[in-house]
Amino acid sequence: MIKRRNFLKQTGAFAAGSLFLSKQSMAYFETTVTKPVGLQLYTLFNIIDNDVRGTLQKVADLGFKEIESAFSKKGGYYGMKPKEFSALLKDLGLSWKSHHVLGAPFKLPAGAKMPTMPDGKPMTIPIMKNLKANQDIIIEEAVEAGIPYLVCASTPIGTLDEIKQSIEILNKTGEACKKAGITFAYHNHDAEFRAVEGAVPYEMMLKETNADTVKFELDLAWAIKGGKNPVEMFNQNPGRFPLWHVKDLDAKHETIMPVGTGTIDFKPIFAAAKTAGMKHFFVEHDMPADPFASISTSITNLKKIA
Repeated sequence: MIKRRNFLKQTGAFAAGSLFLSKQSMAYFETTVTKPVGLQLYTLFNIIDNDVRGTLQKVADLGFKEIESAFSKKGGYYGMKPKEFSALLKDLGLSWKSHHVLGAPFKLPAGAKMPTMPDGKPMTIPIMKNLKANQDIIIEEAVEAGIPYLVCASTPIGTLDEIKQSIEILNKTGEACKKAGITFAYHNHDAEFRAVEGAVPYEMMLKETNADTVKFELDLAWAIKGGKNPVEMFNQNPGRFPLWHVKDLDAKHETIMPVGTGTIDFKPIFAAAKTAGMKHFFVEHDMPADPFASISTSITNLKKIA
């Protein structure tokens, strides 16, 4: 499994008979039933560029309604311009809600080599834009695409200086996105919850970014792997988590699994959706061996959980 954060570093997720429900149960029922299920396309990274339309048609056929895009081996938006990709999604009955971009570029360690794909061939993708150097064009493209959310997928946090510089970029991007009519958010992995020089990056981000302009896309599994309780996070920072990534974890919190096949109890998390401010959630599985088997299981189990 290639974690998205490592990938980025190397190159550049009712009981029908009951009439009386608790407030928590009702909140869970309403949230799960009324929110369309979305998919983060990074799940399909290894296959989507081979047949973009065909792959997205299969996604729609499985019942997914919303899309969050990421980077592509073809560059741009899976080899297309923003309006072109948006038109394709609309033609397939899919709604484009969010796009992932890089915060600041990561520096490759001396002597480091590009990773290889599952077939053993070297990974080659076009240079990715980043918010430090390309903020204006990234936001312009998001406006052209007509998407309501722009998300920083990852940014350097290896040192205290890197964390501070990344926070500065997040704040600047948040302000620029607000002016453009877009909501900006930051997506986590588990590294953000580990102390760096005595400080916890995620805690710094929450405290030192503008709550009005910088929101968060909480990757539930990575947060849990990092030792956090999502419900407690929502209670401590209500309204700051409009986007979620939904994936599961094994008992050791080491291996990502399709939703409903691992150990995460999603019911109390979804029950707290209103507190979180959740507007959209996206199934994600980082580099699964069989992407369609994974997302088919995830969407089926999400419906069963409801």
